[in-house]
Amino acid sequence: MRAMTIPRPGGPEALVWEEVPDPAPGEGEVLVDVVGAGVNRADVLQRQGHYDPPPGAPAHPGLECSGRIAKVGPGVDGWAVGDEVCALLAGGAYAEKVVAPIGQLLPVPRGVDLLTAAALPEVTSTVWSNVFQIAHLRPGETLLVHGGSSGIGTMAVQLGKAVGARVVATAGSPRKLSACRDLGADAVVNYREQDFVEELGRQGADVILDVVGAKYLARNVDALAVNGRLVVIGLQGGAKGELNLGKLLAKRGAVIATSLRSRPLVEKAAIVAAVREHVWPLLEAGTVRPVVDRVYPMAEATDAHRLMESSEHIGKIVLRA
Repeated sequence: MRAMTIPRPGGPEALVWEEVPDPAPGEGEVLVDVVGAGVNRADVLQRQGHYDPPPGAPAHPGLECSGRIAKVGPGVDGWAVGDEVCALLAGGAYAEKVVAPIGQLLPVPRGVDLLTAAALPEVTSTVWSNVFQIAHLRPGETLLVHGGSSGIGTMAVQLGKAVGARVVATAGSPRKLSACRDLGADAVVNYREQDFVEELGRQGADVILDVVGAKYLARNVDALAVNGRLVVIGLQGGAKGELNLGKLLAKRGAVIATSLRSRPLVEKAAIVAAVREHVWPLLEAGTVRPVVDRVYPMAEATDAHRLMESSEHIGKIVLRA
């Protein structure tokens, strides 16, 4: 089969579409003929040499895919050859075939085409696990989503509204702010011109989903409501910041940092099961929808990575196998 490899870390041109050995499913795994693969910031970091795949994961990038089951391994129940699926992966989606643990498989939601389904596993799992399972966002609370027009952001805005929260989204251009409003954001903040702390006012945010990291740490604490929860899932603004514990204590706040890729299989399976229970019905009802900016042929992943690094996209970028 062909897959996108990274012989040496570097820019988008470091991605090479070439022949590699076919994978084989083991116990509790299936082999998927890939139709689509979602592009994520983690893929860019891996290509640059800053984010190695976990032990045992394929060396080529790709944290989510959609496709059809081509083969089932030993001990697999409930799935059959030919089933259309999407999957959360530790790596390997930039390929014609990939092996997926059955605990990380999802059926394609009714009303979503197979290629577009590749845009769902990573964002739904990330948002549901962080905003709802960890930060426990409740109806009537305020959710602040940094990067509201990103893949993660577009899903967080929609899911926040779906559960009855007030959603505030930050973005850096009128086009992106408009997209956040169209997805249901109650208020939007242009981070290039406005201070999100001032825009939130004294009420603050009960939950903040942050992909920026160090650059926003102090202001995020300022933005927290009493008993607020800040969840950091990205480091686009740096890894080291200063935390004012006095302010955090006064607000009885919490700062939580999480990642998804390296979690044990049993934890990922629990997250995927919760996504299937809570998010899939919203997708099938049309309450929540995948947002795909552009689709590239898999062999043109270099162009997809250039778009990702430009941050000009809204929602997800998908590769077509």
